[in-house]
Amino acid sequence: YQRRVHGKKEAIEWAWDLLTRVYGLPKERLYVTYFGGNPELNLPADEEAKEIWKQYVDEERILPFGMKDNFWEMGDTGPCGPCTEIHFDRTGNRDARHLVNADDPTLIEIWNNVFMQFNREEKGGKLTPLPAPCVDTGMGFERLVSVLEGVQSNYDTGVWSGIFKRIQEITGYPEPYRPGSSMEDQDIAYRVIADHIRTLTFALVDGGAPDSTGRGFVLRRIIRRAIRYGREFLGAKVGFFSQLVDAVVESMGDFFPELRDETKINRVKAILLKEEHLFDETWEKGIKHFTKAVENSKENLINGSDAFILHDRYGFPVDLTSLMAEKRGMKVDLNEFEEKMELQRKKSTNETMSAKKGFLGTDQTNYLEVTRSLKPTADDAKYIWNDYSSKVVAIYTPTTQQFVTSADHTSGVIGIILEGTSFYAEGGGQVSDRGTLKLPSGKTFDVQDVQCYAGFVVHIGQLQDGASVSEGETLVCSVDLNRRLPIASNHTTTHVLNYALRKALVLENDANKFEKVDQRGSLVDEKMLRFDFSWGSKLSEEEIKKVEDIVNEQVRADLPVYTLEVPLESAQEIISLRSVFGEKYPSSVRVVSIGQQVEALLSNPKNAEWWNYSVEFCGGTHLNKTSQAELAQVIQEQALGGNTRRIVVYTREAARESIAKADAFVNELQSIITEEVTPDEKLKKLGVFGKAVDDSLIPLLRKASLKKDIARSVELVRVQQKEYGKKLQQWGTEIGEKIVTEINESKSLVAVRVMNDYQAVLTGEREAVQETFKVLEKKAPEVPALLISLDSKKGVASASAVVPKSKVAQLSAVDWVKIVCGKGGGKPEAANGAGLPLEDVKNAVQRGTQFAEEKLK
Repeated sequence: YQRRVHGKKEAIEWAWDLLTRVYGLPKERLYVTYFGGNPELNLPADEEAKEIWKQYVDEERILPFGMKDNFWEMGDTGPCGPCTEIHFDRTGNRDARHLVNADDPTLIEIWNNVFMQFNREEKGGKLTPLPAPCVDTGMGFERLVSVLEGVQSNYDTGVWSGIFKRIQEITGYPEPYRPGSSMEDQDIAYRVIADHIRTLTFALVDGGAPDSTGRGFVLRRIIRRAIRYGREFLGAKVGFFSQLVDAVVESMGDFFPELRDETKINRVKAILLKEEHLFDETWEKGIKHFTKAVENSKENLINGSDAFILHDRYGFPVDLTSLMAEKRGMKVDLNEFEEKMELQRKKSTNETMSAKKGFLGTDQTNYLEVTRSLKPTADDAKYIWNDYSSKVVAIYTPTTQQFVTSADHTSGVIGIILEGTSFYAEGGGQVSDRGTLKLPSGKTFDVQDVQCYAGFVVHIGQLQDGASVSEGETLVCSVDLNRRLPIASNHTTTHVLNYALRKALVLENDANKFEKVDQRGSLVDEKMLRFDFSWGSKLSEEEIKKVEDIVNEQVRADLPVYTLEVPLESAQEIISLRSVFGEKYPSSVRVVSIGQQVEALLSNPKNAEWWNYSVEFCGGTHLNKTSQAELAQVIQEQALGGNTRRIVVYTREAARESIAKADAFVNELQSIITEEVTPDEKLKKLGVFGKAVDDSLIPLLRKASLKKDIARSVELVRVQQKEYGKKLQQWGTEIGEKIVTEINESKSLVAVRVMNDYQAVLTGEREAVQETFKVLEKKAPEVPALLISLDSKKGVASASAVVPKSKVAQLSAVDWVKIVCGKGGGKPEAANGAGLPLEDVKNAVQRGTQFAEEKLK
C-alpha cells in the first residue's frame, strides 16, 4: 500500500468518519469485521486492520471471519484479497455480535473495504501478490439510506416512494404501497414493478433492447414479468408500464444525467410501449392456454410441452409460467421444457444456416461482378492473426434484397463487403469467424457470420445502436481471436486425426494393408471436431486408444505447422498427401504439412519418409504448433451408414472438462458402491447413474471403462441382493419366534412390536415383515399383530397389521393402522399405514396396544 496515496489506514479512517461524523450514525450500534486468516492457504489474519479499528471501536465489536465472509474474490480467477466490513444494528441497546453475518435483517452490512493484495491465475490456483495493491470501497447505497431514514426495508426509503406513488396513480389501484415486508400480492406487485422499471430504464438508456434470444430475451422476460404483476394484481391497463419511466427519471435523473436525455428516454418509452402491446396481443389467449394446462396437469405438475407452447406461441417466459403455477401450488416440468427448447434451438440453427447459404444469390453476385466490376475479396489476411483495415465496397440489405450506399442500426441484419478481410468465411468444414468491424465513428458492426459467394466475402451482422456505415469508409476488421483459437486447434487436430486413423488402422496393421481410410466430410467449430471417414466396421477400444495415443503423441511433439500455396499438379505428387474423395481442387492449392516443410516434400515427393507426416490440402486457419492443441480426447465413434463412420474429438479446455466429468463420475460410482443402503436402493441408483453415463459427453474410453465398472457393480449387488433377501427371511423368522415367546409368556391379547427392536439394521423391508407374520399366523393364530418398521433415512416409520378373521368384527386392521400412523388403508383383516414420525414411535406403540385391547374387551 506504500505505492498508493492511501491504504488500509486511510480507507478505514475515511469510512468511519463519513458514517459517524458526517452521517451521524451512533458508534455503539456499529460492528466491524476483519479477515481471521486461513491456515490451509497459509493466509494470516489481518491483524493490521484489527489494530487500526481499535482506535475507533471497542475490541469486543471487532470480529474475525473466514474466507466466506471476509475474503473477497471477483470469481474463480483475478484480483482478490481480505476485506473489512462495517455492520449496523437497526435495533440497538443489545449485544448483537452473534447476528453479524448471520443474514439477520435487523443487523446489516453497510460498508466494505477490500484490500486487493493478490491475484489468482487459475481456478483453485495459488495466490500471487499484486505488484501494486489497492483498496476497493463498496457501500450499500439503499441500505445506508434505510438506516439514515430509520426504516426497516430498502423499499421503505424515499428512493422508492416516488415510483410507488406513480404506480398507484397510473394503475388506479385503491391502496398505496404499505411499508414493511408485506407478502400480500399487491405489495409484492408494487415492489416487482418498481424494481423492474428502474432496471429497464437504465438498461435501455445504455443501448439494450428486448429480443427473442440472448441478453435481449432477459430484458423481455423482465418486462413481461412486470406487466403480468401489474395486470393481475393491480388491475393495470395496457400502456401503464411505459408511463412509469418518468418516475425513474425524477428519482435518479439528478445523479445520472443520461436519464435527462430526452431522445434516449423517448426511445425507452417507445420500446416499453411496443413490448406491452406485443404481450397484450397474446395475453388473453395465453391465460386460456395456461388454464387448460392446469386442467391437463398431473400430480400438480404442468407438463413441459404446455410451458413451451406458452413460451413459443404466446410469449410467456418459463419463469412467468412458473410463478403463475406457484400461485396455484403447482410446478412446471422444467426438464421437459428444456428438451423442447433444445429441439427448437437445433431447428432454428439449421434454418439459420440454410438462410445464410442463400444470403446472396446469382443476381446479386452478377451485379457485383458485371455491373459494379468489383474484384473478389482479398482474404489472405485471414491467416494473419491481427487487426486489418479495408474499404467498404458494397452493403446489402436482405429485407429489401437491394444493395445500398449506406445503412444504420435500424436496418437490421445486413451484409458488408470489403476490398479485403481478415475474417475466415465458412468453408472446408470450418465455421466462420466472428468479431467486429470498427467504424470511423468508433462504434462497431457485430459480425455474426461470414459467407463467401462467387469470391465475395460477406460479413453478416448488425450495427451497434446509433451506428451507421457507408460505402467508401475504411473499417478495421477485428476477429474474435479467443474464439478462433479453439477452432484452429480443432482444425489442426482434424488433420492429425486423419493421419492417425490411417496409421493405426492401415499402415501399422498388416491385416488391413489393402484397406483405405478416406475422409468423407468434417465439421470444425470452437467446441469440437467431427470427422467422417470410410471404414467398414466399428473401431474396437484398442483401435480407438491407438488413434488417440497417436494424436496426443503428435500434440506433445510440438510439431510446427507449415503452409504453402503450390501448383495442384506438383502437390498431388506427394506420396503421403491426404485429399477429400471426389473433391475438385483449383489449379493452385494450399498445402498444410505438420512436422515437415512443404518445400522438402516437393523436392522429393515420393520419399517414403513422408508417410510419417500429415499432409493435406486446406484453406482453413491453423495453429502454429501442435502443442497449442494441448490435449485431445475421443468423445464419440459411430456408424453413419454404409461404410462411413463418424468420430468426434475434443481438444484444449473442452477435453479437460470432459476428463473432469469422467473423474466426477468415477467418484460418484465409488460413493454409490460404498453407500450403506439396501441392495434394492443401490440397484436403482446404479440404473440412474448408468443412464447419466450413457448420455454424457466424456472420453469414449473412460465411458467404456465406467460402463464395465457399472456392470460389475450391478452383478455384485445382485448377488448381495439375493444374500440379503435370505437374511431378511431369516431375520423375519427369528423376530416372529421371539414375539411368539413374548406372547405366550405375557398371555397378551394383542402384539404391537417394532421390528427394529429385534434387528436394528432393518429399514422397512417387506420380506422381513412378511416372514414375521407367517410365524405369528402359524404359532399365535388368534392374536392380532401390528408390526412397525423404521426407516431412519426417510425419517418416518410404517406399520402393517394382521387381524384374525375371528376378531375383525371387534378390531379392524384399517382402523388400527390409522390410529398408529394417522393414515392407512387395506382390508379389515390386513392393512398398511405410513408416515409415522420416528419420534412418535414409542407413543404409537402405546396407542396401538391400548386401542386394540379396548376393542377386544
